[in-house]
Amino acid sequence: MYSFPDLLYSDVRIEDVSKSDIVVTLGRTDNMKEQRYSAAFIRVFDGERWYFSATTDLDSVQDELDRLASLAKKNRSIEEHGVVRKLQANKGSYLRFDGDLNVFKASLNEKYDILSSYFPHVEKSELVKFWRGQYIDQRVGKRFFSSKGANLEFDYQRVGFRLLFQMAKDEEQFMERYDLAGNELDSIKGLHEEVRKTVETSEDFIRNARPVVSGSYPVILSPEAAGVFAHESFGHKSEADFMIGDRTMMEEWKMGRRVGSEILSIVDDGNKPGVGNVIFDDEGTKAEETYLVREGLLSGRLHSAETAAALGEELTGNARAVNFEYEPIVRMTTTFISPGELSFDELLSGIKEGVYVDSLNHGSGMSTFTLAPCRAYMVRNGKIAEPVKISVVTGSVFQTLNEIEGLTEEFKLLSFALGGCGKMEQYPLPVGFGGPYVRVRSLSVH
Repeated sequence: MYSFPDLLYSDVRIEDVSKSDIVVTLGRTDNMKEQRYSAAFIRVFDGERWYFSATTDLDSVQDELDRLASLAKKNRSIEEHGVVRKLQANKGSYLRFDGDLNVFKASLNEKYDILSSYFPHVEKSELVKFWRGQYIDQRVGKRFFSSKGANLEFDYQRVGFRLLFQMAKDEEQFMERYDLAGNELDSIKGLHEEVRKTVETSEDFIRNARPVVSGSYPVILSPEAAGVFAHESFGHKSEADFMIGDRTMMEEWKMGRRVGSEILSIVDDGNKPGVGNVIFDDEGTKAEETYLVREGLLSGRLHSAETAAALGEELTGNARAVNFEYEPIVRMTTTFISPGELSFDELLSGIKEGVYVDSLNHGSGMSTFTLAPCRAYMVRNGKIAEPVKISVVTGSVFQTLNEIEGLTEEFKLLSFALGGCGKMEQYPLPVGFGGPYVRVRSLSVH
């Protein structure tokens, strides 16, 4: 399709993007619109550096290729360069959300009707003083061409909604949300019972929650909390660009090193359903199931072609860009803790006094991590007990990984409609996360 410059590596990523966004606050429609555009990201590599360009004028792509090539140095051995040798040259059409699955087969009014069907669950609660509903979707058709012969067509689609609500009782205030996304419109239909339970659980929480007594407790993490922990505290450490040129980190992250309990495995896989589902990355590399930790031992890293070449490791399909304006960098897709063999009751058994973290406001951390719970509960004599207000649950990442002592067979992958992962200037990138219910021997709770 394009005339690629001689004696250089080059590729073109074209994105055909369609988006919908609906926002309703307290019954008032604040936003209801669609957006469509096509754009391209072009890059050229001469073995020493990359040259980038982005444009919304698809007719100018060849001119941009030629312009970037004029800035680069011709390299007769470019095909033997380690980075270029790593890059895949996949071909074919992999359109999964075409036809009836294309979310843009539905009108904006149909999407509004789905979103608004959930409003009565917050409107009827006398404790809800403020609420906002938001629907989003995005379909991206991507075409990828390279001087190595890649000729690839694939797509990405996400659909989701968030119902955010704030409750007040006397002097107490509490904010919670129901947030869900998937790959098809049907994934957000018929969730009335789940939304109703979220509102009722929140009503009980604001009425009955009391401040936790600070201290160290055994802690049960829900799949949401476990997934955020895996993403924030370990997933980012596994992005290989953090290690390039850092001998200390390379030694610390030597393959085969024990980093966690022998029951612990952490995986990143772009093939899993949800908002992190990207079967090819933005270098045209096929997504792989990558064990970052297998039975407690460090077993893998996430790579772009550049980091894989630098570290002498295999591609994983994790070179991602937040949109056409940016170059692909190493990013997670769907990162999760693998399930175990226990039931939830078995996980709770034996805990005389502990804490269960049900939902989160946010989490962060690299060496020391913090989780800020939204809803949490005491565990007493092996049973979920009264709700408690907790500011933070915190601990050392490596100590916590080694103190994971129980995993349930029950397992969930989660996708949220809004937000995403941030790295450098690229935010928000949709990612999935999850896991089983996880028991940690001891964490600091405040």
